[in-house]
Amino acid sequence: MKVDVLLGLQWGDEGKGKITDVLTPEYDIIARFQGGPNAGHTLEFNGMKHVLHTIPSGIFHPEKVNIIGNGVIIDPRILAKEIAQLRERGAKPEKNLFISKRAHLILPTHRLIDNVCEASKGKAKIGSTLKGIGPAYTDKVSRNGLRMGDVLLKDFRDRYENLKQDHLRIINSYNPDKALMAIEGLPLEEYEKLWFEGLEYIADIELIDSEIFINQSIQEGKRILAEGAQGTMLDIDFGTYPFVTSSSTISAGVCSGLGISPDKVGKVFGVFKAYCTRVGSGPFPTELLDETGSRLRENGKEFGSTTGRPRRCGWIDLPALKYAVMLNGVTDLVMMKADVMDEFQHIGVCTQYKVGEKIYDFPGYETLNQEIDPVILEVPGWESSLQNFTNWEKLPEKFRHYVRFIEKSLSLPISVISVGPRRDQTIVRLV
Repeated sequence: MKVDVLLGLQWGDEGKGKITDVLTPEYDIIARFQGGPNAGHTLEFNGMKHVLHTIPSGIFHPEKVNIIGNGVIIDPRILAKEIAQLRERGAKPEKNLFISKRAHLILPTHRLIDNVCEASKGKAKIGSTLKGIGPAYTDKVSRNGLRMGDVLLKDFRDRYENLKQDHLRIINSYNPDKALMAIEGLPLEEYEKLWFEGLEYIADIELIDSEIFINQSIQEGKRILAEGAQGTMLDIDFGTYPFVTSSSTISAGVCSGLGISPDKVGKVFGVFKAYCTRVGSGPFPTELLDETGSRLRENGKEFGSTTGRPRRCGWIDLPALKYAVMLNGVTDLVMMKADVMDEFQHIGVCTQYKVGEKIYDFPGYETLNQEIDPVILEVPGWESSLQNFTNWEKLPEKFRHYVRFIEKSLSLPISVISVGPRRDQTIVRLV
């Protein structure tokens, strides 16, 4: 049995949470393999809307196992709030959620480091969510971090205090003002108290050696879906560096983020919007800074589920998608939010990049920090609502033409099409 992977092909916010939730009935285990509370996976079903940050999107299926893998980083305060909200909605995460002992912790001082470092960059800010993601991963790779399993050690508090003091030395070197020394509007000491209360609250969630658990499950024939966060173009190595996240968001990250060998990876579902969005700073070749971009934002409710920030919007970017498909070994495409463009008479598609006199089919290294002129092909819109369709054959012909055009451009089938935010607004074609 293989581990199937579901991940984003753009700059995040593609709708991975919904599709994970839709596909969960086909799997026994759902496992997050990277990222942390900077993720925001939105689920809508039974008249309910729920946003997950750290917990896998299969959590509302009580018969399914959900695992926070070793590649994920955890803020106990945020995770505790997330678990409390699940319990308010009838879920019982203490029964079907497990956490890797090797998952690293985000300390309160990681968030302060994030604050002062981002502020110090001025106009060169990368658009951090200020959740402490980068500093926590920095400690991980520099071998200074604390992990969930360390909570079980007798000297955990001493280890915490030692790392906290190291962090405060870094923070004080910036001579930060008072505003930067607050976390969610609270002084460090107050947030720190909530952080430790969070650790106590989540103590009934079992800590496991997730790499052993997952590999044993593979041997037992269990079906596993690895759920990614952020998107390919935010990958630490292959994204639009330095405007990226701090983890490996591509399919290769599944191996290190869950502890499986490459030959255990099966299908790779690549999720993308029928247009493009991006949060924060960094290159965005197809960005629309006009009424059309505003229309996409308003129709698509494009405001960050984690930060609330308005997302930058633009046309679909085929060069970036081709690049993402190549990097991830995508086997099945998943198109999201085409219904946002239901009223558009014409739709733009970026087919190539132009930098000076050179034409690029992929976003190579030299295109990252240069002025890109996207080559835009205009295609007819379908000018009718998609939201009530449940059958591919009955969809408007102009929309099916748009789908087939993208399939031909990417040489891959679009296996799943979302025509609305709810579970039941999903057309599964080929899975």
